[in-house]
Amino acid sequence: MDSGSIADRVRTVAEQAAIDHGLELVHVEIAGPEGHPIIRVFIDKPGGVTHEDCSGVSTQIGTVLDVEDFIHSAYTLEVSSPGLERGLYKLADYQRFAGSTAKLKTRAPIKNQRNFQGRISGVENQGVVFEDRTSGRIMIPFDSIVKANLEIDVENEFRQAREREAVDRDLIDRNRR
Repeated sequence: MDSGSIADRVRTVAEQAAIDHGLELVHVEIAGPEGHPIIRVFIDKPGGVTHEDCSGVSTQIGTVLDVEDFIHSAYTLEVSSPGLERGLYKLADYQRFAGSTAKLKTRAPIKNQRNFQGRISGVENQGVVFEDRTSGRIMIPFDSIVKANLEIDVENEFRQAREREAVDRDLIDRNRR
């Protein structure tokens, strides 16, 4: 059985497990050597996934894979959150994360560049509207994107944390008076 059909079957099993647990299947990838593949399943939900979410989905996927036995070698199954700098795989991801900063790489150059860094503006006509730091506002056809990830602005995150701490200290000081 070729790896494409194995990936499709694993994705189908993972999708059902995510649905059964009230979660979103973000992405499935199969990596590693042919004789010992690593199956990575990324799940999410509003507010983030818990260890119990990952454990439940892992148990269900592992059970189905073992019963159906279409992977004819030992494998490693990893189920996790997509993380803060999650990958963007579907057009709906770009709509959902409009306003967020991201990095994208395209198959062919657009305006003489293949790597883009900036803010997702939204989706129009099967393309991603992107405010690139170098090229400005640009339309990137979805089919030309080979890799994309959200990008966390660490300085902004620290600034927001400091602002929250200042507000918390102010509230504590007011309550003490």
